[in-house]
Amino acid sequence: MTSPISNHTEKIARAAGAVSIAVFASRILGLVREQVFAALFGAGYAFDAFVVAYRIPNLLRDLFAEGALSSAFVTVFTEYRQLRGEERTWRLANNVLVCLSLLVGGVVLVGMFCSPEIVGLMARDFILVPGKLGLTTLMTRIMFPFLLLISVAALVMGILNTEGKFFIPSLASSFFNLGAIVFGVGLSLAAPFFGIHPIVGMAWGVLIGGLLQLLSQVPLLFKVGFRPAWVLDLKDEGLRRIFKLMLPAVVGLSATQVNIFINTFYAASCPQGSLSWLSYAYRLFHLPMGLFGVALSIATLPLVSRHAAVHDFPALKAAFQSSLSLALLVTIPAACGLIFLAQPIIGLIYQHGQFTGIDTQQTAAALSWYALGLFAFAAVKIMVPVFYALNDTRIPVIGSFLTVAANLVFINLTLAPLQHRAIALSTSLSTFVNFFFLGAMLYHKLGGLEVRPLLATLLKVSAASLAMGLAVAYLYPVIFDRLGGGLFGQLLGLGVTISLGIGLYALLLSFLSIPEFRELAGHLKARWKK
Repeated sequence: MTSPISNHTEKIARAAGAVSIAVFASRILGLVREQVFAALFGAGYAFDAFVVAYRIPNLLRDLFAEGALSSAFVTVFTEYRQLRGEERTWRLANNVLVCLSLLVGGVVLVGMFCSPEIVGLMARDFILVPGKLGLTTLMTRIMFPFLLLISVAALVMGILNTEGKFFIPSLASSFFNLGAIVFGVGLSLAAPFFGIHPIVGMAWGVLIGGLLQLLSQVPLLFKVGFRPAWVLDLKDEGLRRIFKLMLPAVVGLSATQVNIFINTFYAASCPQGSLSWLSYAYRLFHLPMGLFGVALSIATLPLVSRHAAVHDFPALKAAFQSSLSLALLVTIPAACGLIFLAQPIIGLIYQHGQFTGIDTQQTAAALSWYALGLFAFAAVKIMVPVFYALNDTRIPVIGSFLTVAANLVFINLTLAPLQHRAIALSTSLSTFVNFFFLGAMLYHKLGGLEVRPLLATLLKVSAASLAMGLAVAYLYPVIFDRLGGGLFGQLLGLGVTISLGIGLYALLLSFLSIPEFRELAGHLKARWKK
């Protein structure tokens, strides 16, 4: 007889697998976009300005798009789909869409008008470099409408995920990256002819990419039955429930945004290029983060929401534990790989054009400290939606504020000796604080969890990952030298080293008899036979 946890592992793995493929494509294109930035602008004046300008609408994006609203909407929309019928479900979707568009549209207009003040508050030291503050303000105004486009796109993604459609919505961000690359590069090449800094063209590329991300999901949205209609009913029960779930989450996520503001503020006071180094490192860190953490979170939320809607708490607990076990299985070896191979990976991906060897060293250092917290990042992504499914937004809010406090403490303790690296380290350590807090609260709320199997998996996976990390750290220089160095040696050397590392890790997991690995291997074998 198949255990409930095994069933949930297969369901989540299947859904997360589809999401992972799409997210992987998007993350690769995101890396290509960063490579373009690195080659054209390097790390310094122009890209520092772009990082701050792009970050400002993205701070609000997490509140209105992929954060509070998305989780709250999926929870209520799932319940309506299960219990209320199709007509009321689609009416709710239209009501939320209209309200969201009006609210975010107003925020965008205010943000564009107040851009100089916002930029001055976030990166006050930019005023010390002639023209840097003005360039940042201009790009902030250009990219602010991106917030509206991406908020509506995230709502559409939530609808499609609830309908069991994961691949296309997760692939939509690839269209954003394609638009940002193609139109951004084209406009940046044209910009000097109009007396405009080339990086301003990349800001326009972001806006066009956001539009493409939204439009790419529209055909599938119509296919699942959605029809647009003007519905503006502020007294609607479903809308009120969404806002009731959302408002405490906004407070919690606003704490996260305060964290990002703090990181940006301190990074702007570090030597020029620090914001660029951190941004390049975080983009690369986001590849495994998106591939595993976000994918598992997206796949888990509708499942735990369904179990919560019918009060099937044993099944909910099993689904959560399966997600956490899978996160351990994939994030710890990924973190070890990033730490032990940080410099060759950064060198291969970014060190072209204007991106120098010093930029590689500084970015690799930041990447190593970010990678330290990879499992905690993924686990928190999985845990928070479980609280939302249980209609408890208070605990994640408290956890977010604990993270802010911890981040401030860690930054102030480490900034002087570590400079920009302190921000990456503090981000990882403060996320672990949040992970332990949320884990303790969830243990209490669910009436206990099977901790021993999780600890056993953690110890075995950590041992296998450390062995793999030490092996690849030894193998890469040997293989690189044998191949004669150069770009070809870097590319093939990393490819061979990573492949050998994955093979060694899989062999060690098989030897250590980890149940989740056996289930995944069996699932993949069955799919291969089909």
